[in-house]
Amino acid sequence: MTEYTVTRAETISAPAERIFPLIVDFHEWMQWSPWEGLDADLDRDYSGAERGVGARYAWSGNRKAGKGSMEIIEATEPTRVAVEVAFDKPMKSTSTSVFTLAPRGAQTEVTWTMTGPHSLFSRVTSRFGLFDKILGKDFEKGLAALKSTAET
Repeated sequence: MTEYTVTRAETISAPAERIFPLIVDFHEWMQWSPWEGLDADLDRDYSGAERGVGARYAWSGNRKAGKGSMEIIEATEPTRVAVEVAFDKPMKSTSTSVFTLAPRGAQTEVTWTMTGPHSLFSRVTSRFGLFDKILGKDFEKGLAALKSTAET
């Protein structure tokens, strides 16, 4: 396989219309992103559109946070957001994260899927299921924080 896919889902007791703005606006990610607490002195740069397609976010931080950028490449309100992600450090990689929001009565199932070409690290760790576990744990943490944020 030349590509990896990591997927996690969470059911949130809130309508998609309440959750969608938390995903489509990078300024809101500080409330729920699983990587926000990695560096208290993280440098952030927002550019492009304020939110939605064309919104960009770049960061640079310590070893744990690394350096990279994201751009929203698709936004279909209130059901789908696609984000192109590029890491420069600690290792170069590119991927696409897609958030799908599916209403389930008074709740919404939010699915976070990331796909990208395998790096040497992901190829080796994928053989043992470690890559999915490592990244999946971050997705679970982020979705739990998104749930907490959207349900308050």
